[in-house]
Amino acid sequence: MDLYEIRGGRLGVIAEEAELQELSRESTAMETYNVGSSPSPTGAEDGSDGEEDAFKEGETEGEIILIRDQLQEKVAEMESFAGHLEEIFLTVEENFGRQEQHLEQHYNDVLQTLSQRQDESAARLEEEKKSKLEALYGQLLACGRALDASKELIETAQEVYRSQDKRLFLKTVMPTIKRIEEFAKDEVDLTLSTSLEFNTPLADLSDVKTMMDSINVVPAPSAPVINPQMPNSATQTSLRVCWSLFSDDTVEYYELYYRPVLEDTPADSAFTPQVSRVTLKETHCTVADLLPNAQYELWVTATNTTGISPASEKALYMTVPSPPVIKQRECSSCPEAALIRWESGNTNPVDSYTVELREMGADGTESNITESIVAVPTCQCLIQLQPGRRYLISVRAVNIGGPSDRSEPITITTTGTFFYLLEDTAHPCLSISEDGFTIFYGDEELPISAMALDDNTFTRCVAVLGDLIPVRGRHYWEVEVDDGTEFRIGVAYEDTERNSYLGANSTSWCMRHILSPSRHKYEFLHNGWSPDLRITVNPVRIGVALDYNRGTLSFFNVNLEQHLHTFHCHFRNYVHPCFSLDNPGALTVHNGIEAPEYAFI
Repeated sequence: MDLYEIRGGRLGVIAEEAELQELSRESTAMETYNVGSSPSPTGAEDGSDGEEDAFKEGETEGEIILIRDQLQEKVAEMESFAGHLEEIFLTVEENFGRQEQHLEQHYNDVLQTLSQRQDESAARLEEEKKSKLEALYGQLLACGRALDASKELIETAQEVYRSQDKRLFLKTVMPTIKRIEEFAKDEVDLTLSTSLEFNTPLADLSDVKTMMDSINVVPAPSAPVINPQMPNSATQTSLRVCWSLFSDDTVEYYELYYRPVLEDTPADSAFTPQVSRVTLKETHCTVADLLPNAQYELWVTATNTTGISPASEKALYMTVPSPPVIKQRECSSCPEAALIRWESGNTNPVDSYTVELREMGADGTESNITESIVAVPTCQCLIQLQPGRRYLISVRAVNIGGPSDRSEPITITTTGTFFYLLEDTAHPCLSISEDGFTIFYGDEELPISAMALDDNTFTRCVAVLGDLIPVRGRHYWEVEVDDGTEFRIGVAYEDTERNSYLGANSTSWCMRHILSPSRHKYEFLHNGWSPDLRITVNPVRIGVALDYNRGTLSFFNVNLEQHLHTFHCHFRNYVHPCFSLDNPGALTVHNGIEAPEYAFI
């Protein structure tokens, strides 16, 4: 019976048994339900019976699901075991076929050699027979000639003897006697000129013996060939390696060697990574306990009773990367999109990243549907989202071995615009709170040595920029200030001059608060110019509304829902929120909040 038929039959029986058990349990549950649903004399008893039946039905369904899951696991295990048996069966069958072909080839070679030796022996015997017959035939002819001569002499002597003429007798008798004497002098060799036995030397069958002995000697296998790494053939700590062999080789076992490739090791360094070895009979292996996102060099040899094959060509495989780490303080969002940034966390480069997002319900439950953005080439991704939703977003790193595990997720809410402050732009005198939304300007003066400045840091204006998401549309945030704090709030281009005050150049727009002995003065500055406006009620919570499409930047007194001023400008590039303190004090940014209706009227 074929192995496939056996496997299919067994699995079919298992599936039928599982199905019958599930049907029997369902019928039992239905009977219980029908019995429990019969009417009872009292309403109270009916209610309690119904609750009991519902509880029992729930328990039965739970048992059925548990048993079904267990059966499915058993079936999966048996399928895996049957697949392994199939591989072993095919390997044995393949080795048997190769051995059978090897024996048949040797058998044909031996028969051909014996046939050749037989033909050579028959040809030698034929030549010896021919030479013997020729010698015997020559001797036979000589004997015949001697017999003819003696017969002739006898007949001549008889005629002389019978002759009546004495004179003729005397004349012929002497020559006859002389001929007889001469004939008598010639000795006739009556021995055979050749032996009747044939020379039958033993045939040299040493090469045939060698061939017969070699039937039981299997040649050493040739070098195996490692297959290139297949996609999704690795995990973070393991690799699945496959290789192949020429069909006429017989192998008892393979030895797989592997070692990590350390790119930072100098070429002339005496340090070499340790080589590990695995012995197995199959043409595949899963190597475990490896480093994540590491490159490994692998090669394999084949061994049988005769010897070891040459090593295969070395192949490079990679394990799956470590999960990326999302940089939460560098992520921003708005009602229509979110900008997610992360760091790879891997020493070796990865091929791409996959961003996965799942929507969350109002009760915090996660959706079963996962959306994926694949083949992200860099460590950031701008994702289009739906307004007023909550999302759980994670990232995977991908290389040829497969995708990594998910990163720790981040929750994004698209109620309003959300951003953090760009700390690398902050003036050295500014301090930023741990949550990243409050800035402080202290009374103490910093020494010049402590004021580490770089090209991106504000040097003249005690200011900091916010990391607004680069999406054109509507953005809204609020700023909370004290009456006694002088401040500037607004927006500025990313390349605004760091050695200039906000609002004093053409790349920034801001609302400024100035304290004077008589009153609070407010200016709305751009390129050093402000309209003449008077604000009677000092705002302590200021709303900032940016509308790219209409080209407006508006300020509001949130507590009074009062419009303060609007800049009209076609912003050629994306802008960043900007915040500055002109005297010691504090300022708090509130974002991720829904814009009020009056902000974009």
